[in-house]
Parts: sequence; C-alpha cells; structure tokens
Amino acid sequence: MKRRDALRVLGLSAGAVALARPRPVQAMTPETDDPVAVLVDTTRCIGCRMCEFACAEANGLPEPDGATEPSPDRDTSTTQWTVVKGYTVGERTVTVKRQCMHCLQPACAVGCLTRALRKTPDGPVTWDGGKCMGCRYCMLSCPFDVPRFEYDSANPRIEKCQLCSARVARGQRPACVEACPAQALLFGRRNNLLEEARTRIYTHPDQYVHQIYGEREVGGTSWLYLSAVPFEQIGFRTDLATTAYPLYTKEFLYAVPLVLTLVPPLLLGLRRGTAGAHEDEDEGGQP
Repeated sequence: MKRRDALRVLGLSAGAVALARPRPVQAMTPETDDPVAVLVDTTRCIGCRMCEFACAEANGLPEPDGATEPSPDRDTSTTQWTVVKGYTVGERTVTVKRQCMHCLQPACAVGCLTRALRKTPDGPVTWDGGKCMGCRYCMLSCPFDVPRFEYDSANPRIEKCQLCSARVARGQRPACVEACPAQALLFGRRNNLLEEARTRIYTHPDQYVHQIYGEREVGGTSWLYLSAVPFEQIGFRTDLATTAYPLYTKEFLYAVPLVLTLVPPLLLGLRRGTAGAHEDEDEGGQP
C-alpha cells in the first residue's frame, strides 16, 4: 500500500471519528405506566408461610423446606421462589416475605444477551429457557441478588419468582396473594397500591415507618413494602439509589457502537500506513 493511500485511509478514519455522533441509547422503560404490583404490609404478616406452599403448588416446585420458624438465614433457591424471613427487632419478631422484586426497569433483563429475561407488558419479569445461554449476567446485575442458577443440573435453568405471570394474564391474582390468610399481601395496579400505602401511613402514622420500600429504589419495583421498623433492620438494602440500574450503563452503550465501528478501520489504517512507510523506505534505499 502506497503512502498516499495509507494517508487517505487514516484521514477517512479520523474524519469519521471527528464527525461521528452516537445516537441516544434508550434504557428499558416500563411498557405500561401502571403495572401490576403487590403491596406487602409486614405489620400484618403472621409468618404462617402459606404463601410459600401456594407458590410451590402453582409453579410445580417441590414442597418448601421444613423450617419450623422464619429466620434471617432463610433465602430463595432454585426450588423455592419465595421465603418468609424472620427478624428479632427489640422485643418483637417481624416476618417478611421475600422474592424477586420485579423492577420497573430490571437490570437482569437489560443485562440478558439473549432476552431470555424480559419484562412483560403488564409488569412481571419472566424467564424463557429456550433463549437462555447460561451466561448468568442476570445474577451479576440484580441489585437484590435474586436469580438462582441450577449448578447441579445437566440442563441448568435460571429460577426466580415470575409473579405468576400466566395467572395474571388470565385476570387472576398471584397464588401467594390468594393464599395469605392475614391479608398481608394486596394485589393490584401499582399506582393504586401506592395510594393505599400512603393512606395507611397517613391514617396510622405511629404504626408505620414513613417510607414505602420499592417506590423509588433502583427506579421503582412492583413489590412494595410497609414496615413498623426501619427497613435495614429486616434485611432490606437501604444503600440503593433511586436511579434505575440500566441508566448507569448509558454512557457505555453510547461508546460501544462508536468503538466497534470506528476503531477497527482506524487501527487498520495505522497498520497499513506503517507498512506503506516501510515499503517506501525500502524502495528509496534500492540503487
């Protein structure tokens, strides 16, 4: 390659870099402004674990573990998508149902390379085994450490609560909500549940912490919580910002098409330019 050709390639590459303007990359947004959601009033939970058994039956899972009472050490697993945890706070025991939070802008779905995890139009975040490649990026990206991977399976799956998406699509409530005898779980549209939560706090200000967990954490979730004690005392992360996790990757996503499109021809131009210079030197040195 002659030097003038190399310089042309270099000039075109440099011009492309200078003129390129990355198109805005939109983070995932909720497909509805008012998705389905569940309000959990921990002041009403009696720790009966009926939600666990209902979840197992509705989703074809094994019977929940034989724990005699809820404890902080219990956690979800590949065979148990929801657990009731128990915390001793002062002289009281607080029991709390935990499961996937179904974020409004789920980091797990954005991080999924094959879109095996996706947020359905009505709100639940579901998993499609036919698309999963087993990369487990969803596990790394989830701020609540929810997705579980079947390490001991020859055909491993990602397991987590799917908010009974099939039941919800048929107009039914999630199985855990139907099974709760204490009415600690309330299913409905998120905006209505937020209003109900605010009403309970306003009506009984001494009974609740003046916060609705999930209203703003990581951009908001479809599981909302009320509590009589600070949330950090019952196992909730309180160090989460209100910005949805996918928005943190925006600048990186801007750079990816720019780097992948422009850097290779730039490097190729540099290589050919260097090779061309050597050729010209060799030609000039010949008698």
